[in-house]
Amino acid sequence: MRAVVVGAGAWGTAVAHLLRERGHDVFVARRDTLDDAPYAEADLVVLAVPSHAFREVLEHVGGKAPIVSLAKGLDPATGERLSTLVHDRPVAVLSGPNMAEEVLAGLPGATVIASQDEQLALRLQEAFNSRAFRVYVNDDVVGVELCGAAKNVIALAAGGVDGLGLGDNAKAALITRGLVEMARLGEAFGAEPETFSGLAGMGDLMVSCFHPSGRNRRAGELIARGATPEAARSEIGQAVEGLTTAPVLRDVSHRIGVELPITEGVCHILEGQPLHELAASLMGRRPTEE
Repeated sequence: MRAVVVGAGAWGTAVAHLLRERGHDVFVARRDTLDDAPYAEADLVVLAVPSHAFREVLEHVGGKAPIVSLAKGLDPATGERLSTLVHDRPVAVLSGPNMAEEVLAGLPGATVIASQDEQLALRLQEAFNSRAFRVYVNDDVVGVELCGAAKNVIALAAGGVDGLGLGDNAKAALITRGLVEMARLGEAFGAEPETFSGLAGMGDLMVSCFHPSGRNRRAGELIARGATPEAARSEIGQAVEGLTTAPVLRDVSHRIGVELPITEGVCHILEGQPLHELAASLMGRRPTEE
């Protein structure tokens, strides 16, 4: 295949490496070379850009090749899933517990490719799958995209638990209840329940909440130790999707009437509430059935 990977950050670079290792011809388009990429000759365009840039970058993508979205967020302007912004060609979403540095190092991992176009999903599975990178297919695009967006917000909260030194019991409880929030959100949008216990759901949530270099987890830890969200983002030096997604996801939940207490709490923290107050408020919620 001839592929254009748009975005030269850590994950875009890792995916370009994966495709080259599989023998594909890959052109990496950086932000200053978007219009020069050979879209017309491409069999595939991979968008490895932050959610806030997805809509703008998409406007530069010519040709008719299918698009694979690697972005894990929502459109900040509308709250829509990013794949819904693609109107003129087939689209798929790749998501899972895929830390870029481990993929580049050739360490074993797995991912899921979701598309409503079954044949496209199968072609992409063949294109990406290797002995070190196992690819599953899924037709639940809604669930996979919502998992990718929501897990970053939960990872911010998990980092806050680390920053306050609240222990593994608290962190495990938060992650578990975070997964419940993710599934509740998915149910409201008609996603498949199994998606949330799979690679895009529980798998990606776990690695995002525990990996030492996970951007969202790290940002939450820095904020818990006194940094502002802006300072945390600056220290990390790369996009921190949870900081962008949290208020968008909160607004979506209000619009559809779904309760997301951890997401609400993260938003309060980003707006200046002390983190220890959030911890107290979450622990003080009325006990209920699991």
